[in-house]
Amino acid sequence: MKDPNLPLEGGCRCGKVRFRVTAPPIITMLCHCKGCQRMSSSAFSTSAAFPADAFEVIQGETVLGGLKQELPHHFCPDCMSWMFTRPPQLDFMVNIRAPLFDDTDWYAPFAETFASTKLAWVDTSTPHSFPEFPGADDMGPLIEAYGAALGRSV
Repeated sequence: MKDPNLPLEGGCRCGKVRFRVTAPPIITMLCHCKGCQRMSSSAFSTSAAFPADAFEVIQGETVLGGLKQELPHHFCPDCMSWMFTRPPQLDFMVNIRAPLFDDTDWYAPFAETFASTKLAWVDTSTPHSFPEFPGADDMGPLIEAYGAALGRSV
């Protein structure tokens, strides 16, 4: 695992919506929940959480999709790429779909969530696994462990 070179930019499949982050990720994860499986049309979704104040859309505008009010998933209105999520209960962060970054060489998932619903053939090498989403008591230590694994001072 390594931190990305900053600033880090990315965009949707068609290129009409672009974004930038100016701080390193808080944590990297993949999610096996049925919602992520269906929205990504894959076995799981990959993401990196960044501080909300270090994230900006620099081109275009997104539209809400997925669960909209419950969990605001942002999509490109043209190609419908699922781009990022702003979880209301975690308003200090933005969860960006990792494959959308221009440079993905730095990305490796540190934790997997909803392992209880992962497809039977999926085997990941994530250091941490949770049957559901980590509880509030788990998130602080998990984020600290991610930083420590990257050699960041806590």
